[in-house]
Amino acid sequence: QVQLVESGGGLVQAGGWLKLSCAASGRTFSNYAMGWFRQGPGKEREFVASISRLGRWTKYADSVSGRFWIDRVNAENTVYLQMNSLKPEDTADYFCAADAATGTPSVRWIDYDYWGQGTQVTVSS
Repeated sequence: QVQLVESGGGLVQAGGWLKLSCAASGRTFSNYAMGWFRQGPGKEREFVASISRLGRWTKYADSVSGRFWIDRVNAENTVYLQMNSLKPEDTADYFCAADAATGTPSVRWIDYDYWGQGTQVTVSS
């Protein structure tokens, strides 16, 4: 059982930046690959970024590649999403998730076992 709590969302203008944080409970954070997903109103949940258990491998959605960076600090039980050059289409609820099954940086939401409550990101034009 893992508890995840996201923070750092808010309102920003297009071209601005935000840094999201996801704090995890437990003493075995490094056993989990971590991912960020997002879901806008009336849209399907979509992959944003993922990171392997020790942070050595990452994957990004094409829509955010070059703008967003995922990182983790296992000693702090925290995963981050640095979001730069934000666009209105980035507006969504952002969720972090933990994958206990494989420990790989999956792009599929069904591979993740634990989810945070989400944090809202709104990008104005």
